[in-house]
Amino acid sequence: MEQQILSWLYLVNLTLLILHEMDSAYWKEWELFRLPGGLAGFLWIHLPLWLAGLYGLVLVERGAAAGLVLSLVVSAGGIFAFAIHHYFLAKGRPEFDTATSRLILWLLLIGGLAQGTLTIRMMLPLPG
Repeated sequence: MEQQILSWLYLVNLTLLILHEMDSAYWKEWELFRLPGGLAGFLWIHLPLWLAGLYGLVLVERGAAAGLVLSLVVSAGGIFAFAIHHYFLAKGRPEFDTATSRLILWLLLIGGLAQGTLTIRMMLPLPG
């Protein structure tokens, strides 16, 4: 049962991360983080990230230990996205200051915390 819940949390959070990155392209996030390569570089850097993310979902579905590790990475990615963008918002940056952008970030935080908590719970052995 926990594995099914984790699979759904993983799928939802990975989808939210992809949605956030679509929003990031609109806001030209490569300029915010001073990444080289412009839009093309930004797009190409995401190819291995999404392949790894999707592969992690397959591993979680199969009950593989490596899937739990990638689940932590995906959950941390959502939490980090929330934290870094709220830092920039607090500094007065205009990027991600729309209702939709903020909603996606809050959902990433909530989903990331839920996914991370369940993943850690599944990684730790039960006492007794």
